[in-house]
Amino acid sequence: MVKTRDALKIIDGLTNNDPEIAEMVREASLNAVVAQLIYEARTTRGLTQKQLADLVGTKQSAIARLEDADYEGHSLSMLQKIAGALNQRVEIKLLSIEPEKTSV
Repeated sequence: MVKTRDALKIIDGLTNNDPEIAEMVREASLNAVVAQLIYEARTTRGLTQKQLADLVGTKQSAIARLEDADYEGHSLSMLQKIAGALNQRVEIKLLSIEPEKTSV
């Protein structure tokens, strides 16, 4: 194995033969992306967690949990409420896991 400092390549190398670990890594990555999106959308608008919580009709602690990369309870309805409060919309795509085959 070629030495690298690229964390994603290291994780790929470690999980390549274990689909269960690879799925856990994918889920954790998705949770981190969602948390980061919420954080960036809120801070771009100059809102505190409390202010966003008030707009959405929840508590500041709920927003803090949603912005935590380790949180696994993101719901589509809450994401839609947050997006609406920030004058944005949620967009979801289903993408193939398999690379597309090209015909020769």
